[in-house]
Amino acid sequence: MNVAVLTGIAFVLVLGVAAGAARPRRVSGVHVAARGVPPWWNGAAISSEFTSAAACLGTAGLIATHGSPMLWYPMGAAAGFVVILALVVAPLRRSGAYTLPDFAEWRLRSARLRRLTTCCVLVVGLAFMVAELHAAGVVVRLLTGLPPWLGPAAVAAAVLAVAVGGGLGSVTSAQAAQFWLKLVVFLGVGIVCWWLAEEGAVAWFEGAYRGGGAGLAGAGDPSLPGVLAVLLACALGTMGLPHVIMRVHTDRDGHAARRSMVATQAMLAAFCVVPPLYGLMGHARLRGAAADEIVLLLPARLFPGAADEELTGLLATEAFAAFLATAAGVLAAVGGALSARASKAGARSFRVAVVAVLAAALGLTAVTAPGASVALVLLGLSLSAATFCPLLVLGIWWRRLTDAGAAAGILLGGGSTAVLVIGEQTGVRMGPLTSCPAPVAVPVAFAAMVLISLAAPARTPRDVGRMMARMHLPEHLAGPLTYRSSSRDDR
Repeated sequence: MNVAVLTGIAFVLVLGVAAGAARPRRVSGVHVAARGVPPWWNGAAISSEFTSAAACLGTAGLIATHGSPMLWYPMGAAAGFVVILALVVAPLRRSGAYTLPDFAEWRLRSARLRRLTTCCVLVVGLAFMVAELHAAGVVVRLLTGLPPWLGPAAVAAAVLAVAVGGGLGSVTSAQAAQFWLKLVVFLGVGIVCWWLAEEGAVAWFEGAYRGGGAGLAGAGDPSLPGVLAVLLACALGTMGLPHVIMRVHTDRDGHAARRSMVATQAMLAAFCVVPPLYGLMGHARLRGAAADEIVLLLPARLFPGAADEELTGLLATEAFAAFLATAAGVLAAVGGALSARASKAGARSFRVAVVAVLAAALGLTAVTAPGASVALVLLGLSLSAATFCPLLVLGIWWRRLTDAGAAAGILLGGGSTAVLVIGEQTGVRMGPLTSCPAPVAVPVAFAAMVLISLAAPARTPRDVGRMMARMHLPEHLAGPLTYRSSSRDDR
């Protein structure tokens, strides 16, 4: 049993709980961190929850096993945040809606659409959480020999303490601290391994190795259409991720929200150089290993002995920081979406929702086989791209959108994604563009929203002009902002 690994895991779990120990006094501290997070700190928190197990372990493993086309994968997040910055962040912040269901109900005046959007938020959030919990089990089994269920149990206990203790305010503090820990450890160990490794890794870069086939949601497809399809899912899916959208409202105003996204892009750019570093070394030294295990096994292959144990312990620390940051952010976002309608219970309803979501994630983790973390994250991004992306873009920029059009687009976009993914997994081969469903499902969702909205213009909200002015005029021109949380003590 690796003592360094257990020490590192224990350290990061205690650090995460300690960093998020503050308990809010108001509902705003639970849902939106009291709207007082500085942009650079908020950017670190967003970057932390986005650099998940997929970014830390899975992407490096795909680069090692499938070759140089996978080097484009880290760029998907960067493209996604550019889209958010250009189209979404400031208008959504000015709307005053805390969550995606809040925005859907406010913009289109439909409680039914709110419930449909809440269901989609739950599905996307569970995909991300199950990916993190499975990856935690892989780390514990591979590096300590202990039962794999201890990994998800440890992560679940830590994120529950952080989220229940202080909501999004506590989660933000924990995530921001963990981002710098992840960056320093992941980059530092990678540089040490690269510097001391023998020749062989760089030579591979001249001729890409293409091994294996595409997995769930197109993960690992090295063909040009497959890579472009994944990049599209990442770029459009990022703008609708519940744990990213909720971050918009932790800033003071639209200008601060834009600054947070710029800070996020800079921090992600620094982090995106790391997975290729491990991927190149993993390809040279660990061909045939599972993608999620390559980064963790690399120190043992390069430096057997005491150095191996210390470096592996540091990587385990970094990996659990990634699990904790992403799982906590997703849990707070989904719990906030589920509980925002409870006007009387306030923070208590949020905590009940958090416990219920975490129990569902643990149940799904127990009944599903461990899979590649990248594939589950790509599935969540594909669903987000086909449902929330059209809702946000059209809801913010097209005044004629109706509740019927939005509901039809969400159902057809999400349904197309489900049909294509299930078909691919059951052996129905439909080509590289359908192995990752975003290029098909996203246009279907946009077309459905536009056509059905045009067919029923009477369903357009009567006060749409006022809502559009609220979103697009600067705060000092639009007047005082009314926050549209359903919790009365936070208005």
